[in-house]
Formats: sequence, structure tokens, C-alpha cells
Amino acid sequence: MSVITEKLKLLPDKPGCYIMLDKDGEVIYVGKAKVLKNRVRQYFQNGPKNEKTMMLVSNIADFSYVITNTEIDALSLENNLIKRYKPKYNILLKDDKQYPFLRIDLKEDFPTFTIVRKIRKDGAKYFGPFMGGVPVADVLEIIYACYNIRRCTSSLDRNKPKKECLNYHIKRCLGPCAGHCSYEEYRERVFQAIDFLNGNDNSAEKILSRKMMAFSDNEEYELAMSCRDKLRMLNRIKQRRITSLNRFINADIIGITGNGIYQVITVLVTRSGRMQGAKYFTLETGMETDEDALSSFIMQYYRQETGIPDEIILNVECKDAPMLEKILRVEVGKLVTISTPKQGERRELALMAEKNAAEYLEKSVDKIKHKDDMTVVACERLKEILKLKEYPKRMECYDISHISGTDKVGSMVVFTDGVPDRNNYRRFKIKTVEGNNDFACLQEVLKRRLDKLGTSEEEHFARPNLIIIDGGKGQLSAIKEVFDERGCTIDLISLAKREEEIYTVTDEYPIVLDKKDYVLKLLQRIRDEAHRFAITYHRSIRSKRMLSSALDSIEGIGEKRRKLLIKKFGTVEEIKKATVEELTQVESIGLKQAQNIKKYFEEES
Repeated sequence: MSVITEKLKLLPDKPGCYIMLDKDGEVIYVGKAKVLKNRVRQYFQNGPKNEKTMMLVSNIADFSYVITNTEIDALSLENNLIKRYKPKYNILLKDDKQYPFLRIDLKEDFPTFTIVRKIRKDGAKYFGPFMGGVPVADVLEIIYACYNIRRCTSSLDRNKPKKECLNYHIKRCLGPCAGHCSYEEYRERVFQAIDFLNGNDNSAEKILSRKMMAFSDNEEYELAMSCRDKLRMLNRIKQRRITSLNRFINADIIGITGNGIYQVITVLVTRSGRMQGAKYFTLETGMETDEDALSSFIMQYYRQETGIPDEIILNVECKDAPMLEKILRVEVGKLVTISTPKQGERRELALMAEKNAAEYLEKSVDKIKHKDDMTVVACERLKEILKLKEYPKRMECYDISHISGTDKVGSMVVFTDGVPDRNNYRRFKIKTVEGNNDFACLQEVLKRRLDKLGTSEEEHFARPNLIIIDGGKGQLSAIKEVFDERGCTIDLISLAKREEEIYTVTDEYPIVLDKKDYVLKLLQRIRDEAHRFAITYHRSIRSKRMLSSALDSIEGIGEKRRKLLIKKFGTVEEIKKATVEELTQVESIGLKQAQNIKKYFEEES
């Protein structure tokens, strides 16, 4: 503690970030401070601290700091350092599920809606996210049924009409491709659909009711039932409206609660005055206050989140709110208001979010503890059992996949603190190996991986603490040769499938763990994930090659159309199952080409 005591005396009276290190020099916590001297000293002063903070302090062997010009700069730097080091005591948001959005580009002559997972700065309009209870496909079907907007995504020019597709003939589309409706008429329908997505449900309900009655009168009962089903979908959507809110309100309501060890944050997503759903985040941190946790959460969450609202409503005060608003405005390009209401409807919503967080925490404590055992605790025991040089914070596992030496690929999956880190997964096409040789394939992949260490690319391919090979002693020996050639000192092991034996470069005999041991389960998870990732990539390459070959013999399907079909359907089986109508939705595939495709596969079978 003497080194820390001396360094505490030298702390500056300025804003900045502080970085806590353990005895191995590993970054375990990053924080920001308005006054570094005051904030850092608090950790080492006597006084009440929660259990997690005491655990953090007990593991601090050293610290460093970075002075910034302003507190805003410190807040931004803190987030960048957390992203870089992934400290175990900081909030580390895992990959959040990407919910779908509807996109429409009004710069096109005859725009249509498409389902996307990410919002881009491309000038298009986006609506969503669509979460549980409001399936985006159902919403899109209501739009098609009510407003007869085209389903195809091919590029259209009002000055160059094309031949209409099947949807026009069955009255599911206005037929803008063939000039059957004017530019102005089509745009009017588009704006009606946009008004519906902005919360005006009444027009869609009237249209569907009118169509249902007309179909019923004409004894077109199947079509009438389809309208009835869409009215039921629409009713489910209407039931999610928060009656006290304006239909143009787009807000995230964030509630946080904790029990001294764990914290839970709930995000209630409200769009166009409708409650879309909720997201839950479990925080296992060294944060002392809910306010600190919220500040860190908002910085990370809204830098990776695509559907940023106009308003963020919190259940507790956050003094960083003005700075967070400014950072989001500058870095994300979104004007957002962050508030903690004291009364009214918004206060009630904030308390609802807090209540949801408390209920989730109460029901999930045992699950959270079990997750700890399966991840961080298992990593710590892995270091002890295998006598690793350092804590395996970042583990990388490699596998090879091919069939009889064709379409050879390799995979690299990454686990951080025992949890999949999918943003860092990588896949490799084998370039230099001829024939069926797994050892040589693994060597090529590891050479390409290790060559990035010590270069400018290491920022994107961080140095791992442990490398795991899917295989036995032979695979391990092959990679040990690569390590020796490059003087690599990273810990290296392999896991053999049959007996689940662990091979190391230092032990002559394999290590065998109990099948119920969480350490073995952790290694199995990362090994199986590498295997899955490799097979998925191999199948994708093989399927595309076979699909391109299978389409060669179809009349009227050249290279351009083959690529578009592959992009749309992915596999031969999906193309076989596609209807003529679905095939015509592919750009440049008309009715004749679609019929040729169906005929070819029918004759083949």
C-alpha cells in the first residue's frame, strides 16, 4: 500500500480518468472524476462501502490517471478506456439484441418499406424498434393490406416503366413499376403508411374493416378472414398505447435498482406513444451509486444502440445529464433530453421502470450468482488448475471446417471474462493449404493471427491471455511450432473432444476434470462455439458455391441474377421452396424468369 500512499499525495486538482490495476498489472476498474485528488482518495479512506467496492479496493495494487481539460472529456475518455480494457469491475454491456426497424427512403421515386436491424445515416426514415408483442412482419403486412405499397425492393424509375408482377394482378400492389398509378397517388399512400407508423391507427382500422366487409359481401371469405386477422393484429398494437402520452412521444424510460452487490437497469422503450417492450441489464460492478451506474450505462448503451429516442427519462437524478446530452449530440448526432421527472405521467413511468427492475433483480439473484460461477469464477479457477501465467480475461479458440479438403475455413471465437464477445469473432478462408490437412490449416490461421500482434492492428485484435485449440496433442504440437517460430509466450492449450482431455505444452499427460466442473464446462462452451462458427461459415461458402453452380443451367438466369438470388435466398432449398410471387420480388427477376426457375427445380425433382 506504500506505493499507493505516495501516489495519492501527488494526485492533481484537475478533472480526468483514473485506472485501477491489480497485482498482475491488469486493468480492473476505470473511473472519471471532476477532481482526481478527491475522487481517488475516497477509495482508500475509512468509511462505509458496499461489498462490491470493498472487493474492488482489496484487489487494487496500483493506479494511474489521465488528466483531461474538462469533465465532459473525462466522461468520454472513461467510456473509451472501458471499451478498450473491459475492466472486470466496470459495467460491461454485452451485445444487445438488435431489434428490427422499418426503413423507407423517400428520395426514391416509388419507395417501399424494408426490415433492417441497424439505423444508418443515409437520409432514410426509420420506425421502431419492434419488440415482443409487436412483430415487425405483422406491422408490414398491415401496411401492405391497407395501402397497397409495393413489396418488391427492385429499383424503379417513373420514366422507365417495367412489366407488372403477380402482386398487381391479385390487387396487392398499385403497380407503379408499370405506370398503373401516378407518382403523386403512390406518394400519398406512402405518407398515409408513415402516418400509421407515427401512431394514427384509425385510418388503417377503417380501411381494413371496409375491405373485410366488401370481401365478405363478394363471398371471398379467405380474403375477408385475412383482413379480420390483420384487424386483430392492429388491436394488439393499439392496446400498447399509453393513453396519457402524446402519440408522437419517443422515449426510453430507464429505472435502476440494486441490492449492494448487483444492480439491474430496465429500459422501457416507448415509440409513437406505444410501449414497445422492455430490456433488462444486470450490472455486477464496483460502482458506489446508482447515479454513477446510470451515467456509465447511458454512455455505453447509446453509443451502440441504433434507435436513439428524443427523450430519456430516469428514475434517479444524474448530475452528468447535461454532459451526456452534449456528448450524444456531438458524437451520435442526436438531440436528446435527459430528465428525472418529479411528478406527472413521466414520473409514474419512471417508477414503473424501477418496479420492473426490482422485480427482475428479486427473481434473478440465483441466476446471476450461477452466471458468476460459470464465467468469472471459472476463469479464476482455470488459471489455478492449469497454472497459467495470467488470468485468462481474453480467451481465443480456433477450429477448422471442411469436407474432404474442399471449402476449407477457420474460425476464431473470443470469450471475455468467460462470456462470448461476438464483436471480436473472426473467420478465415484457408489460402495456402492443399488437400485435407487440418494441422497445416490451423498453422496458417494462427500465423495470420499472431502476425497482427505488435502491429497497428493489435488495437482491433487485442492480445489474448489464453489460446485454445480444438483438438488433441497433435493439433497442440502443430501450433506450438508456430509459437516457437515467433517467440510467442501466450498460454496455449487444446481440448480433445472424445474424452474431454485438456492438453498443455508443459505437461506430458492430459488433465482430466470432473464432467460437472465449471472450468471444463467453460472450455467446452468456447470449443463448441468455435466449432459452430467454423461449420456455419463453411456451410455458407459451400452453399453459395453449389447454389451458383445449380443455377447455371436455368434459362435466362445469368451471373447477375444468380448473385441476386443467392443474396436473397441463401440456399438452393430456399429457392426451391420460394413461390413465383416471392421470386419476382428479386430485382431483375420477372414473371418469365420466376416460372423458368420453378420449372427447372420441378423437373429436377
